[in-house]
Amino acid sequence: MSTILIIEQVLNGLQFGVMLFLMAAGLTLIFGVMGLINLAHGSLYMTGAFAAAVTAAATGSFLMGLAAALAAAALAGALVELLVIRRLHDKDHLDQVLATFALILIFSEGTRWLYGSFPLYLDIPAALSGPVTLPGGIQYPLYRLTLIGIGIGVALALWGLIARTRLGIRIRAGENDREMIAALGVDISRLYTLVFALGAALAGLAGALVGAIQSVQVGMGEPVLILAFVVIVIGGIGSIKGAFVGALLVGLTDTLGGIFLPELFKLVMEPARATSLGASLASMAIYVLMAAVLIWRPTGLYGARV
Repeated sequence: MSTILIIEQVLNGLQFGVMLFLMAAGLTLIFGVMGLINLAHGSLYMTGAFAAAVTAAATGSFLMGLAAALAAAALAGALVELLVIRRLHDKDHLDQVLATFALILIFSEGTRWLYGSFPLYLDIPAALSGPVTLPGGIQYPLYRLTLIGIGIGVALALWGLIARTRLGIRIRAGENDREMIAALGVDISRLYTLVFALGAALAGLAGALVGAIQSVQVGMGEPVLILAFVVIVIGGIGSIKGAFVGALLVGLTDTLGGIFLPELFKLVMEPARATSLGASLASMAIYVLMAAVLIWRPTGLYGARV
């Protein structure tokens, strides 16, 4: 196995990880502040991807597509919070799960009604197409490098928002004692709507960015949602830092496991069987990682100890 292949797969893992972070960050914010299990978060990811694809096709501008993805996902998130989620704050988690699962079906059928059942495609902008030469003569797609940079930039901006602004103080206070900040005059309903819209916008941004390297289709958000839940369990619920570290671990484990495990099994068995077994175990690797982290730290890497 060549060094160039390993470096390329590490970069692929980082790119996958930062995209998972955009999903997981919104999910962990919503759960941390509102205590809500939002199964419809993947539908907001899909909403952003479709909005970006349709807008970019109509205007010829990838940036307009990104702006449309952010706006559409944030608006959809705000409407969902106002019309549905607000009625579930005092309900138990089972009611929240059932209601948000129903939203998945509504989003899926609504998207199919609006855009049809065939996938859409979002072109990579010309300025970011093609490879770039890295040190050592490694050729790597410029767009994927840009995704890594965007993900890291969003992580830093989100950290600054949470740690350095008045809104961030309210969000952190809402995670710890909602009743107290409401008693101090903070409009908790408006805070919930804002947090939900922010989380939805992050999911929509992830959908739009990934939509340029895979097809945009109905149901594309659910597999990513499962991985986002794995990320926040590993990182610790309510922790942005945990979501970032957990996303990178999941991205690297999933990507590198797919190349190292088959090669490892080829040392002891025939290549065809080794490839099949290695690929099967690689798909389980992230769940093994999650189990190992929970055995070591039941609250996740950066979750608050009770």
